[in-house]
Amino acid sequence: MKIRSITLDNVRRFTDPVGIREIGDGLNVLCEPNEQGKSTLFDAIQALFFKPHGSRDKEVTALRPHAGGAPEVTIEVETEGGRFTVTKRWLQKPAATVHRDGTLVAQADAAEAWIADLLGGDAGGPSGLIWVRQGMTDLTGGSTREQKVALEARRDLMSSVGEEVEAMTGGRRMDTALARCREELAGYVTKTGRPYANGPWRIALDRVEELTARRDGLAATAEDLHSALAERKRARRDLRDLEDPEAARDRRQKLEAARATNAAAERHAEELDSEARKVDMARLEADNARNRLEGFREAQAEKTKAAKDAEAAETEARVRKAALDKEREARDTAERNLEIALNTLKKAREAHNLALRAKAARDGEDRRRELETRITNAEKARSSMEKAAAAARSGPDARTLNRVESLAVAHATAIAARNATATQVIAHYSEGREGAIRTDDSTLAGGQPVPLPRATRLTIEGVGELEVRPGDAGHDDSSVEAAAVALRKALDGIGADDLEAARASAAARTAAERREGEAKAVLNSVAPEGIDPLREALAKIPQVDEDADAPDPEVAEDALEDALAAYEEARIARDTASERLSDARNEATRAKTTLTSLRERLKRAEDALTKFGTSTEDELASKSGRAAQALEAAGTIHAEKASNAPDLAGTEAALNRAMSVEQGARDEIARLKPLLARLEERISRSSGDAVEERLAETEQELEAAKATLARIGHEVKVLFRLEKALEAARTEARERYFTPIARELKPLLHLLWPEAELTWGEESLLPDALIRDGQEEPINILSGGTQEQVALLVRLAFARMLAAAGRVAPVILDDALVFTDDDRIERMFDALHRQAGDLQIIVLTCRQRAFRDLGGKALRLAAPEKMEADN
Repeated sequence: MKIRSITLDNVRRFTDPVGIREIGDGLNVLCEPNEQGKSTLFDAIQALFFKPHGSRDKEVTALRPHAGGAPEVTIEVETEGGRFTVTKRWLQKPAATVHRDGTLVAQADAAEAWIADLLGGDAGGPSGLIWVRQGMTDLTGGSTREQKVALEARRDLMSSVGEEVEAMTGGRRMDTALARCREELAGYVTKTGRPYANGPWRIALDRVEELTARRDGLAATAEDLHSALAERKRARRDLRDLEDPEAARDRRQKLEAARATNAAAERHAEELDSEARKVDMARLEADNARNRLEGFREAQAEKTKAAKDAEAAETEARVRKAALDKEREARDTAERNLEIALNTLKKAREAHNLALRAKAARDGEDRRRELETRITNAEKARSSMEKAAAAARSGPDARTLNRVESLAVAHATAIAARNATATQVIAHYSEGREGAIRTDDSTLAGGQPVPLPRATRLTIEGVGELEVRPGDAGHDDSSVEAAAVALRKALDGIGADDLEAARASAAARTAAERREGEAKAVLNSVAPEGIDPLREALAKIPQVDEDADAPDPEVAEDALEDALAAYEEARIARDTASERLSDARNEATRAKTTLTSLRERLKRAEDALTKFGTSTEDELASKSGRAAQALEAAGTIHAEKASNAPDLAGTEAALNRAMSVEQGARDEIARLKPLLARLEERISRSSGDAVEERLAETEQELEAAKATLARIGHEVKVLFRLEKALEAARTEARERYFTPIARELKPLLHLLWPEAELTWGEESLLPDALIRDGQEEPINILSGGTQEQVALLVRLAFARMLAAAGRVAPVILDDALVFTDDDRIERMFDALHRQAGDLQIIVLTCRQRAFRDLGGKALRLAAPEKMEADN
């Protein structure tokens, strides 16, 4: 499997479709800054291949954009069967589809099954081996579930490419057997191989020593038990009867006869089972021969029919192609006629427009003069309005003037209030002496009271000065001064010297506003929509002298109608020809597609016949007949054997009865002998120091103890030998199990460290140590850069092993080299190029400067229309 393109829609930050096109066979590099969607792209690939379309788990919901929507991922893959487009949508209207050349191949659960079959049926697929997400630069990273999936993927791959598929299962049984063996040994001996204290071996040794000492003590003494003579006599008689040779022989003969009969029945049952297996094998061979014959006949018939259909389809394709060429020529002719008609129509329209402009120019002279007059009046009115508006912006408005007048009234009121309580003087002049009295720089008016709020010096012409001082109570001038300051400030604000100047300025403003309104009314009357529309309307009226040579409008209109009719006729002819061409093209395409399909069908039929080699139908029929005869013969033999089968259950019952009789005699003998021994002991103890019976019993116990000791010693020797054999076998199996991955990894490893090797963990199936210069270094103590380099090389070796096992999958690396220095990263680039010779490798990275020298095909993540434009 190789990935050719990827498209994302509504996936995290990508609310509009984006994707990558034209992904090549070897090394492909997507180098973008952070937060441009590389990890989103990786998660989308993971989701399409390993998340069912109906899933709503956290990994799927994490793909939904913040704005909401249904995440959708489309990937085009290339396999041995061709190119397929796989699409999945989650959460809203979930769907999964597989298309080939626009044709739906599978959908829903069938699409999920198709994807699983594409990945080889693995739950983790290549993701656990050769797909590396961002942040997982070592081999043991990820969640517990991801680590478990990766382990299962490694175990499946190692087993599938090894020489023994069951090597790992055998290794587990071997480990269990070795542990059991050592556990058994630990119960007998110490780590140095000596008998374990309180263990069975030591107890057996002590028991033999104890019985030996007892036997030696009893040999010197014996006791006689006289009171038990009668009982001893009966016991001896019974024992004698049981041990009588004739009786024992009769029991043994019956037992042997029962055993022989039962053995014969068992052998017959085994022979019957063997014949049954032969019948099964013959039936299997007959079925295979018959299926092979039927397959040959079906393939031969398919080839004949496919060849006939392909020949007919080829004839049809030639006819359709000729029809397509004819219709294309007719369409081209109609296109040329349409172009001629279009040019004629353009000229007729130009002549018609020219005639209309000339008529409009003649009819629009009065309108032109009216518009020109209105434009002139409007421009004058606008000029007057602009001047009046400028004048209206100076001077106080009515509100401001009212405020100034109010301040003036307040000032006069304050003066009047002050003067009403101030000292007053009234001058009465003699005739001819008016103005003879002065106050500072002004004359004192005659006959009018003049208030003197403060000390004032009056100058009397020809007399001197008169100083008038008011009473001690005085007068408060603050209100007058405050009113004066407020009035002065208001007058300064409008730029007037006094109240009369302010009133004149306000009157001038009011007049300017009135003139502005009058000018605006005039402008609105002559140009309600503005002067520019008038100018545009004037420009649309053509000049009479410009169209002096224009044709007659009626003649031009008739010519235009004729040109339109001719153009419409040519357009209809062109459209008809195009439709006929489209139909012919569709027919030709259909015929070609049918021919291609039939040729592929014929090729498949020929390939199916090739599988039968040089075998003919007669040979296959002969083989099928012989297999059927062999099956019939095997069935006859099995039936005959089954008809003569003895009653195995009856023989087993007879054997059990004979064994029970024999065992009863032995049990009785076993009971009588100890009894006689005890009786003899009592007799010996009563008769003196004789202990023959005790001695005999002790010797029997001693023999039994020695037998137990010998058995335990033999078992210890067997366990020691078994331990050595299991250790040797495990070492050999482990070396054979890790040989394929070590072979793939060796040239890659030597790019960084010549003569270096890796040791592998039996449980994790991962490197656990790096051997350099004869020194073994555990992986977990190596630097971060060295660990990620080893991890990447191991993943590349796994990728090559997957390809060798027929499960080709792309290697996808998302920022897999983070801690590698400049010198080693160059050699890692060489390793990537070395593996990219027959693998597809997709590298996602944000290290633009560091990966500039990686080479390979540069990929871009862009919108579909931009990708089409770039292509």
